[in-house]
Amino acid sequence: MVQKAKILLVDDRPENLLALEAILSALDQTLVRASSGEEALKALLTDDFAVILLDVQMPGMDGFETAAHIKRRERTRDIPIIFLTAINHGPHHTFRGYAAGAVDYISKPFDPWVLRAKVSVFVELYTKNCQLREQAALLRLQLEGGGSSGDSSKETAGLLAELSARLAAVEEQAEALTKQLGEESADAAVVATAAHLERKLTGLRRALDALEPGTGGGTPVLPAQN
Repeated sequence: MVQKAKILLVDDRPENLLALEAILSALDQTLVRASSGEEALKALLTDDFAVILLDVQMPGMDGFETAAHIKRRERTRDIPIIFLTAINHGPHHTFRGYAAGAVDYISKPFDPWVLRAKVSVFVELYTKNCQLREQAALLRLQLEGGGSSGDSSKETAGLLAELSARLAAVEEQAEALTKQLGEESADAAVVATAAHLERKLTGLRRALDALEPGTGGGTPVLPAQN
């Protein structure tokens, strides 16, 4: 059974959080509330999130400052951030959101279906990445203690084939996401987010290719997926 992904909702207004929960409940994932930037950063210390929906206009630490803290932390810097704002100050304001590390910037009122679709893409990528990481861990254990028996070789081959199939699915989803982001915005921050994901996937693919019989590559170290 696949564990549900966690989605962090950050807004100082309870009615906005309630509305977001109503929109995203159909995704059947775990929705976590935070009523301030400080509360969001506290939640990020202990839990892993697939995506963050972050309100820009908040008293005290606003969305831009909160995002800056998130991107400075090694643990959280790669979590996608979608900015939500009720005020549109034009291109400069939008650019500031992307410069802060957001993968998207949506003005209220927004289309609930569009928001749900955007969030679902990141949830899917997160879920596949978690499955891939678990499979890689199993493969590591198999390679370290598998021995040379025929049954062990078959099990290793089976794990390798399944891991390769899972990676192919993630690669396909990442390609679709990159295309979607490219169509919506040519901002450097968006391109960098997609490129980071591609680099991680490329590292995994190379490691898997090195494990194929006849490559003579020994036992490579599979890259960590964070």
